[in-house]
Amino acid sequence: MARDTEVSCLVKYLVFGFNVIFWLAGGFILGIGLWAWFEKGTFDNIAKVANVPVDPVLIFVVVGAIMFILGFSGCVGALRENIILLRFFSVVLGIIFFVELAVGVLGFVYKDWFRQQLDNFIQANIIHYRDDPDLQNIIDFVQSYFQCCGGEDYNDWENNIYFNCTLKESRGSREACGVPFSCCKDQGNNNVLNTQCGYDVREEEINPSARALAIYTKGCVPQFEAWLQENLFVVAGVAIGIALLQVFGIYLANSLVSDIQAIQAL
Repeated sequence: MARDTEVSCLVKYLVFGFNVIFWLAGGFILGIGLWAWFEKGTFDNIAKVANVPVDPVLIFVVVGAIMFILGFSGCVGALRENIILLRFFSVVLGIIFFVELAVGVLGFVYKDWFRQQLDNFIQANIIHYRDDPDLQNIIDFVQSYFQCCGGEDYNDWENNIYFNCTLKESRGSREACGVPFSCCKDQGNNNVLNTQCGYDVREEEINPSARALAIYTKGCVPQFEAWLQENLFVVAGVAIGIALLQVFGIYLANSLVSDIQAIQAL
């Protein structure tokens, strides 16, 4: 008789367990984003967010907030057997799933367009390299990890006012006609970080062979494309795993809603 008047405990606590992890992870990511904004003084001047194409911290805040709200609605909806919260969780997660699916399909069909957008995005962030410390750290990490420099090639750093070659004569800037240190190749001295290794490497009189020994000359767009091709199965496996996890969450939430509705109809 109890089976007819109670929802399945297994489904109920699977939904709760699925969401409590989601909720805690979202709160952690959101907390990091808010703390980073506080450290940068963004709350004192919220207009700072608009000074760069994409504030990396804003991504943490948005993603963390979405995960936190979804996880909270799923947890409370499961425990309180609240159909509205469970439907909200299921619908939003479904929308996210189909958006990801659409982006994946469009990215495959319109590869050239997406490649151009990625290059435009990198070019815009190169211009603002010195404007935000988090953006600078992200660019340095990307260039070091993918062993690249600039968007299409190292000459893209001409678009940054600090590395523009014209500053060498007009202001005597040491960074002019150079690139950030993250473009530099490892010279075997891992204990010492030479932040001046990219100075003057774009000077016309520099031998191309010597330049290629000192810095990465390939851009991050072609290097990212090569990385995707080399790690295609890993990337596809991770994408499929995330998709299956989302579908599983939607299925559990809908199953719990069906059980609740069936009991309410008795």
